[in-house]
Amino acid sequence: KLNNFQALLASSDNDRAKALNNLNVINQLVNSSKDLLDNSEITFNEMVLADEKTKGLAVDLKQLMDNLIYTVELINNLSALIMSKKALNPLISDELVTMIGQASEDANNAILLTLNALQSAYASQFANIESEASTALEFTQARSLYKTMTGIDPSNITPDAPWTNDSLAGLIAQAYQDAKLKFEDRQKACDLVIKQVYLATIKLNKATVKLKSLQSGLGAGNAASLVS
Repeated sequence: KLNNFQALLASSDNDRAKALNNLNVINQLVNSSKDLLDNSEITFNEMVLADEKTKGLAVDLKQLMDNLIYTVELINNLSALIMSKKALNPLISDELVTMIGQASEDANNAILLTLNALQSAYASQFANIESEASTALEFTQARSLYKTMTGIDPSNITPDAPWTNDSLAGLIAQAYQDAKLKFEDRQKACDLVIKQVYLATIKLNKATVKLKSLQSGLGAGNAASLVS
């Protein structure tokens, strides 16, 4: 019985460790998606300002280009992180990999459109209008990605805003809590069985001592009978 409970406990501990790893990964992804959202918003706002101004346009566009390059690097890091974690941990769902991969592809497509528009912006004011539309699309996609992952409306983000239960991050967090509770329950059960084994061992030792005493008495009685 103890061996069985210890095997179950080890299995639960392994599941808990994997669930915790998933939780750590989704935490990183949420933080990265928030960075992507922030940078997309910065890019969009910069494009609006660039469209309104004629002076200092080159400076504003240079800053925007830097933000876009950072955004591309961020998306690439997200994709690399997911694939590396998936290779090490098969329990990370294929759906998560597919969804983030699609979001990454969409974001890269939006950034590509924005970069093309920015190249045209150096030549004419009309290109600025096209770029603004592209960055608006990118910002919208970043908002949608963040809401899909956390369930939180990007318009109402607060430092302590909890993930919703039906969001990707919320489901993974709940899976970890379930694995943790399962491990704790089996830990208690295992401790109880260990206590039972301990008490049974004490009884066995007492019975063994009593048996040896009875055997000694029996031996002495048999010896006395033979003498008489």
